[in-house]
Amino acid sequence: MLPFILFFLSLTGIVMMIWREMILVKNGQVATVKHSHPFVGDLQKIKHITFKNSKKFGYTTVFVTLRFFIKSSNFIKTRSIMLAKEIKNVFKKKNGILIEEKEEKKEPSKYLKVISEYREKIREIKDRIKEEEGIK
Repeated sequence: MLPFILFFLSLTGIVMMIWREMILVKNGQVATVKHSHPFVGDLQKIKHITFKNSKKFGYTTVFVTLRFFIKSSNFIKTRSIMLAKEIKNVFKKKNGILIEEKEEKKEPSKYLKVISEYREKIREIKDRIKEEEGIK
């Protein structure tokens, strides 16, 4: 029985608070609520600054991560090539033959040469057309 009494008392209190606010609004007296703490700033401004700074931090993080990845992969690649040459030299020394320091360059296949020449010709034709039309 006591919970019902407390419930109805609180309900009437809420109704009276809302009724009082409605009367103030009806009379044209709207109460403006200020921040309860003097150091609380504009929340929209804080939200905008936080979003902007987090975006900058994200870009910086991506940049640093990519830079580290590229540098480390290049370092690993060069070290692995040097290590492979050293291992080959060790095995060749056992047989009495050293690997030449200058490795022969492989020539590209004729098919790839034809394709690259064709692409160059197309590029030259496009450039000539652009010059004649005054696009460039």
